[in-house]
Amino acid sequence: MRIEKFHHVAFRCKDAKETVDFYKRVLDMDLVGAMAEDRVPSTKEPAPYMHIFLDAGNGSILAFFELPNSPPMDRDRNTPEWTQHIALQVADMDALEETKARVEADGQTVTGPIDHTLFKSIYFHDPSGHRLEIATWTATAQQIERMKLAGPAMVEEWSRTRKPPKQMAWVHEKELA
Repeated sequence: MRIEKFHHVAFRCKDAKETVDFYKRVLDMDLVGAMAEDRVPSTKEPAPYMHIFLDAGNGSILAFFELPNSPPMDRDRNTPEWTQHIALQVADMDALEETKARVEADGQTVTGPIDHTLFKSIYFHDPSGHRLEIATWTATAQQIERMKLAGPAMVEEWSRTRKPPKQMAWVHEKELA
């Protein structure tokens, strides 16, 4: 078995219509479907919801649930805010700059572009408070291969020591200079 792609990734939102409008207006993502039920299909528990599906490109779907009978939305307070985010890819730097201008024109505060050596990205928040990252690859084929080859040893070392392995330190060397 081999996973082909994301079918969908789902998050909670404060307001389904506001979310659909934001993602269409700011990121040109189309609503491709919606489902609403009074009961959860998998557990049968009573919980009315609106489940929306947005086109994230190449057949991938970004989905959201509005849950009106649940406690107010909040983030995981035990996890730093920068950790949990939704990262979406654009084709190139022109598209990244165009996206930044579009997001700023919508009144959002944008951080970046940030140069991560392998890719550049911008950051901002959606109406529900989800941190969004829009990224474009800038890596060479050799850099990607170097990262891929380093991965297994890095995970093993981290598992033993819980200290950051240094095989990929070259990615951030210019930041430390």
